[in-house]
Amino acid sequence: MYLKLILSLLLCGIALSKANSYWGYKVYDIDAKNDFEKEVLFRLSGNDDYDFFNLPKIIGKPARVMVQPKDQMEFETTLNKFGIDYSVINDDLGQTLEIERLQNNFLRAALGRSSRISFSNFQRFEAINAYLDDLAKAYPNRVSVKTIGKSYENRDMKAITITDGQSSNKKKAILVDGGIHAREWIAPAAALYIIHQLVENFEKNSNLLKEYDWIILPVVNPDGYEYTHTNSRMWRKTRRPIDEKCFGTDGNRNFDYHWGEVGASGVSCADTFKGPTAFSEPETRALRDLMLTLSGRAKMYLTLHSYGNYLLYPWGWTSELPETWKDIDEVAQAGASAIKKATGSQYAVGSSTNVLYAAAGGSDDYAYAEAKIPIAITMELPAGGSGFDPSPDQIQPFVEETWIGIKAMAEKVIEKY
Repeated sequence: MYLKLILSLLLCGIALSKANSYWGYKVYDIDAKNDFEKEVLFRLSGNDDYDFFNLPKIIGKPARVMVQPKDQMEFETTLNKFGIDYSVINDDLGQTLEIERLQNNFLRAALGRSSRISFSNFQRFEAINAYLDDLAKAYPNRVSVKTIGKSYENRDMKAITITDGQSSNKKKAILVDGGIHAREWIAPAAALYIIHQLVENFEKNSNLLKEYDWIILPVVNPDGYEYTHTNSRMWRKTRRPIDEKCFGTDGNRNFDYHWGEVGASGVSCADTFKGPTAFSEPETRALRDLMLTLSGRAKMYLTLHSYGNYLLYPWGWTSELPETWKDIDEVAQAGASAIKKATGSQYAVGSSTNVLYAAAGGSDDYAYAEAKIPIAITMELPAGGSGFDPSPDQIQPFVEETWIGIKAMAEKVIEKY
């Protein structure tokens, strides 16, 4: 209560954040009751003025969309015309984001710089890289850090390799990444929690490292991630200029496997812009190269996203399933079951196209088809706030729950392979 009072006073007395351009934006939950209403929403999602945070195919799971003030009347009129039920879950996203920004910055300043990571606030990119380097110094026999590439704005993309001290580069491997979409802050936080558990809680989790090395890239899109901290909190893409007006590519539509066929936009300003060519972005090329170096070794690829409580697997470009889908499903179901047993949270499990939406050019499809990683899973973490904006006090419970599922999936992979 005391912290909220401080934040309220700060809101009245300080200049507004440059990162907050969402004053007056509304966030809607829309409950489509049948296939016709789902189709209406699908058509609305083609309008780039509407930012659909979530558009599941499953009846009973609401869609969520952010609408700027100038479009709200028309949007509500359209829904009313078709008799589609909706509710406004946030009538001023800008105010919410400002409170969360102040709270996060307050906690960061209070905690200061430490060699230990905190899960009470969201970390900036520089602090994430520093944490990886600190671990490599503190645990040189079990941890190594390598820069696998540079972002467009010349930031080091650092991947950490975690072993039990017996690595020979021939052990099997699990590859994890997060933060390919800039605004999904909980994904890098979850990646950091995996690192924390495997390194700083090694004794408890040593069984996960006996036969496997873990390679983790916490932030695939560092430029976009920093941009969400400094300029636009809901920015999704990379930051490389595309033309005179538009910046960035959706990294999870930029991989060269059925690139651009479905669920990706050719409009350069669109949030789901596929890029001018496959692998047009230095960030996706760096991740691709990392995958390919692990081909044959890596048995699971896990990419962390938010939001929505999903465990998804190939394909993203078609509703058909890969030949070995049952193997992937078994692993994903192990994660969902472990989470449900521990916390009661329910994760939907299935192929991306059949459970959520079609989206070609994704990293999981590429990992499975081209890097030959037999288990490829996208984990969509829980929603916080309006979706992509968990409050700092939600970080710890979210990443702890996520770890329960990831550990169960890893144990299933170790058992199978």
